[in-house]
This record gives sequence, C-alpha cells and structure tokens, in this order.
Amino acid sequence: MARKHSRHDPYDDRDQEDEAPAAPVPCWLCGRPTGKTIIWHHPVPKSRGGRDVVPMHSICQQTLMANFTNSELQRHGMDVEGLLLNPNVRKFVDWVAKKDPDFTATIAKKQR
Repeated sequence: MARKHSRHDPYDDRDQEDEAPAAPVPCWLCGRPTGKTIIWHHPVPKSRGGRDVVPMHSICQQTLMANFTNSELQRHGMDVEGLLLNPNVRKFVDWVAKKDPDFTATIAKKQR
C-alpha cells in the first residue's frame, strides 16, 4: 500500500498559491531589507556569552568583523547606535544604503 505523504516532505500537498511572500526583514546594522541570504548574527559573540541573534546582510556582518574585536562587540551589545559612531562603519552604512539587498563585495581585512 502506498504512503499518503512522501517520506521526505510531509507537507508537499499544501497549496502554494495560498501563501503570500514573507515581508523582507530589515538588516540590524544598515536597516535595508534583507535579500535572499540572511545571516543570523550574534551581536554579543557566542564566545562571550551572547545568545540573541539578529538578521543581517553578509556584507554588513563582514564589516563588523573587520572593524571590531569580540571584546568590543561585547561592550556594545545590542546597541546599534554605538556601532554606528565608528567612522568606518558609518561610512560603510552610508555607502551601502543605495545598493541592492543582495549586493555583496569584498571587505578589507582588520587593520590592527
């Protein structure tokens, strides 16, 4: 006797037409809507006890990693405004504001 549902996808018989596309989630750092790829970033690094995650573009996360150490991110915590006070991050956010949500580019390495 055949199975009623596929073993791999038990929800394959639901109507796809009834579902509206989900509203794009805004990026935690730049505020632009996220595109196809969403990075779930820990504002306080997991190594420093962080549990909360926020949606970000990969390019925005790379910028944070290039400009802050884990200790600095721990001090800022969930305070986006404190991160935006850094001139490099502010310059990046102003630059990326006009880009497509799926825009990606190479970010310079940390300068220490």
